[in-house]
Amino acid sequence: MNIKLIVVSKTDVPYLQAGIDEYISRLKHYCDFELVVIPALKNGGRLSPEEVKNKEGELILRQLEKVDHTVLLDEHGKEYTSVGFSEFLQKQMNGGVRTLTFVIGGAFGFSSEVYDAAHAKLSLSQMTFNHQMVRLFFLEQLYRAHTILRHEKYHNA
Repeated sequence: MNIKLIVVSKTDVPYLQAGIDEYISRLKHYCDFELVVIPALKNGGRLSPEEVKNKEGELILRQLEKVDHTVLLDEHGKEYTSVGFSEFLQKQMNGGVRTLTFVIGGAFGFSSEVYDAAHAKLSLSQMTFNHQMVRLFFLEQLYRAHTILRHEKYHNA
């Protein structure tokens, strides 16, 4: 199964980028992984939050393929334990999903069109995190899920 992570704007915090790079490197041992970075909007500071969501939404939708199974990282999504998330991944693999696409939106979230295109929503926590930090947290959990599925010692090591 291919896994794609779409994010809005680059990660500009060096220690977060180093962690992101580390987990992407680890993930490549388990799956075909692709990170798609949608550039930040030019003059985005002059737009209302709704306009930003809509413009970012257009860019996100261009990255989605009809055959993708799309999951939004969203505060109102389903929460999993690490083991539960690994079971979710296994279910997608067993169900024949070719590309599982996760999307982390910008600071204002997603447009209604992006919500309509999604198959599911996933929440990492009831707490709110900076969208750049979520990238690292999510990639670590994705890696952890793969080690759980392979019965490797990373989980609870």
